[in-house]
Amino acid sequence: MCLIVFDWRPDAAEGPLFTLAANRDEFLRRTADPMHWWTEAPNLLAGRDLVGGGTWLGMTRDGRFAALTNYRAPHEMRADAPTRGTLVSHWLLGEPSAELTPLDYLQRVAQDGEIYNGFNLLVGDWSRRELGWYCNRSAMPPALLEAGTHGISNAVLDTPWPKLVRKRAELGALVATDPLVPLEGLIELMRDTRLARDDQLPSTGIPLERERVLSAAFIESPDYGTRGTTALRVVADGIHGTHDTHGKHLSAAVVERSDDNGSHRVVRPGDFERSFAFNIER
Repeated sequence: MCLIVFDWRPDAAEGPLFTLAANRDEFLRRTADPMHWWTEAPNLLAGRDLVGGGTWLGMTRDGRFAALTNYRAPHEMRADAPTRGTLVSHWLLGEPSAELTPLDYLQRVAQDGEIYNGFNLLVGDWSRRELGWYCNRSAMPPALLEAGTHGISNAVLDTPWPKLVRKRAELGALVATDPLVPLEGLIELMRDTRLARDDQLPSTGIPLERERVLSAAFIESPDYGTRGTTALRVVADGIHGTHDTHGKHLSAAVVERSDDNGSHRVVRPGDFERSFAFNIER
């Protein structure tokens, strides 16, 4: 997952708490399962990396959420580093605990953060209305995020890369106009192949031509690109059911559009779509 923009409203009395649009970028040869309810963990909704065994974004019926992006530092990459996708799946697969908070989990991850190649990790618990962030290449410790519209690409939170700045602003404008913007609209928001100007490009240690290709929100190249787009929203309302710490019932809706219909044959650009909706029950 290489570009995530999200609007976080933990104090909302009703309506959306969390609205996310995200692109997963990956080598086309790397096989993965699209988003689905996992057979061995039927409360977990996520895709699955069939090489490393983890995932890049997912959530559970009890309200846990996590998402990951890689940190672009090619000269620091180690072939023997453990897979980063398990940082997402370990939080989602863990037994629900009244004691373990998102910040607790991120602090545990940070204790061994140096053994991994660079990453950003978002971890949330909607029933607690808590969302935390940690990057193992940042001097900042794990922290809970305050309300606002944020973005993560392949650098630390809200680093002003052109595609992040553009998509964060566009998401902010959409939710300001319509807090319940259709998820299909969020998918279309991320299918943007425009490249940044050369004078706007970051310098991350890769050739200029590659920086150009990767500057698009939706990346297209012969060997690497955006493999899927996810739109997710968590909403609070006053109907009966399990309630969060604010006394509100929570529900989630997710749409994924990807290049794989489940057969592991890549079709570009991807147009295989799945949608999910469920109540969050602690």
